[in-house]
Amino acid sequence: MGATGGISEMPQVTEGPGAADSEALATLHRVFGYEAFRGEQKAIIEHVVAGRDAVVLMPTGGGKSLCYQIPALVRPGAGVVISPLIALMQDQVDALRALGVRAGFINSTQDFDERRMVEAEFLAGELDLLYLAPERLRLEGTLDLLSRGKISVFAIDEAHCVSQWGHDFRPDYLTLSLLGERWPDVPRIALTATATHATHQEITQRLNLPAARHFVASFDRPNIQYRIVPKADPRKQLLAFLREEHAGDAGIVYCLSRNSVERTAEFLTANGIDAVPYHAGLDAGMRAAHQARFLREDGLVVVATIAFGMGIDKPDVRFVAHLDLPKSIEGYYQETGRAGRDGLPSTAWMAYGLNDVIQQRKLIQSGEGDEAFRRRATAHLDAMLALCETARCRRGQLLAYFGQDPDAAGCGNCDTCLTPPETWDGTIAAQKVLSAVVRLQRERGQKFGAVQIVDILLGKRTGKVIQFDHDQLSVFGIGQDLTEAEWRGVIRQLLAQGLLAVEGEYGTLVLTEASTTVLRGAREVPLRKEPKKPAASRSRSAGPSGGERKTKDAAAELPAELLPAFEALRAWRTEQAREQGVPPYIIFNDATLRGIVTLRPTSVRELATVSGVGEKKLATYGEGVLAVLAALDDPAPPAGDAPDADWPEPTEEPGPDDWI
Repeated sequence: MGATGGISEMPQVTEGPGAADSEALATLHRVFGYEAFRGEQKAIIEHVVAGRDAVVLMPTGGGKSLCYQIPALVRPGAGVVISPLIALMQDQVDALRALGVRAGFINSTQDFDERRMVEAEFLAGELDLLYLAPERLRLEGTLDLLSRGKISVFAIDEAHCVSQWGHDFRPDYLTLSLLGERWPDVPRIALTATATHATHQEITQRLNLPAARHFVASFDRPNIQYRIVPKADPRKQLLAFLREEHAGDAGIVYCLSRNSVERTAEFLTANGIDAVPYHAGLDAGMRAAHQARFLREDGLVVVATIAFGMGIDKPDVRFVAHLDLPKSIEGYYQETGRAGRDGLPSTAWMAYGLNDVIQQRKLIQSGEGDEAFRRRATAHLDAMLALCETARCRRGQLLAYFGQDPDAAGCGNCDTCLTPPETWDGTIAAQKVLSAVVRLQRERGQKFGAVQIVDILLGKRTGKVIQFDHDQLSVFGIGQDLTEAEWRGVIRQLLAQGLLAVEGEYGTLVLTEASTTVLRGAREVPLRKEPKKPAASRSRSAGPSGGERKTKDAAAELPAELLPAFEALRAWRTEQAREQGVPPYIIFNDATLRGIVTLRPTSVRELATVSGVGEKKLATYGEGVLAVLAALDDPAPPAGDAPDADWPEPTEEPGPDDWI
């Protein structure tokens, strides 16, 4: 989708080419090293440079930052960026300074003198961009500072945090409408990668942006392969996935609980995967250290709760894995979007099972909040379950959820497209499950969970079955046509379709209003077939039809003869980053290194034509890059052939004077 006049009928503003346009393009090339804008960037930047407000919905990796950074550089004054995570401001500022942009931040991690220095730079007009947390705008001192300086643009990043129905709600975002009230002549741009139609409306209303132009880019991330596998032994499944497809790659693994985070990180470490935990129960110093390692090291895996990842700019995250079911598609999309920001092939992998459904249902019923909150949480979960259980293209289901039109033919890069699942008429199986629940409740006045229901259907005389005389029920043993795993799959899908519900602390199964239509035979129940065993992770080289499949590492698709140069530049980049105390991608990202080794420049002028090499980086690193490439073209002679280190090799016979 392109730019629209708003959510409904907000006015269009069409800008013609002019000085601002050419200055923005020149800034893009000079500072960032890119030849042209992508997608809606040009229209957004022109609009904001002209002094108008904008709401921007653009996927992670789509280039949102440029949409406010370039207006801040083109317009007079400093751009003020509202960013929700102070822990990442230093890295964001470091990345900009590496480009020659005068950037700074003010937050609670600084001492008095550091804050005063940044404030003085802002007031003196010596900053292009100033980063602030939303909490600071509650302080009168911050508002007074901003009122005394020259502001070019206000950028409200992660704007979905203003939504009280969203997955990352931040109360301090509710106060940001004051920016338009106190600085009516300064353009505001609100940006997010995660927003349904309802959240989009809420952003507009709560930030008081009634006249803003709305830009909605496609939410599609074609480089990410979405895969959901049946959960069996999730840690072992994860280990196989990492070993077979992402050995040595950086990635994030999400778990629901702190305990699961700790145990998974320990398991991976014990099995040779460099992994660290991240959750709110760790002290702040350890969290900061683990986050810094993730940003600065190649190949580290972070096992985390949802507290990790917002604002992470690391472009070479090759996979995001979930060992527990996310609460909503918004959360899932944002978390998986942290993979493949550089546009290279990446994987969103999840292990999903019956217990996930039961646990999430229980959390909603037992959690805090009123009935309206429970209804909204249930709707979010239902949409997430529909994504997991769909037999159609997963990417298409994601796009449809965000109100965008999917490709009717499928994406060709998700598990349901690559290996279409089989479906079957599960009506009779559903009736058997529902009958077992009915018999327990009506004949015995009892409620049990999925394990007991499956044992009854399979005719297992377990201790619990015998204790409660459940082997005397008429439904005992009527389900021996399916395996235990298949029955668990049936129950999981009935829960997902709302034909069963979870009740109470112990997750007992109860009927819903829709259950009776199935019991009466008035409704068919199509189900996905459960695989006989957990689907093995696809290997790096085996494609869906047996052919060669794209690898997911940074060297993917590079000819073999270019790999030595690529690895040499990565090693050089790592050394530069270590010396400067910054993440390697701040020097150059992998996509830029690929461009360099493909062109193989021999001069600074040639190097300047590579995408991602701006003036500042060319001046700072150009000679170093050329030296690395030159050393590969003209390697030093082997040690055995080198002349004697102490005695220079004679060019002619020595005379008597040469021995004096």
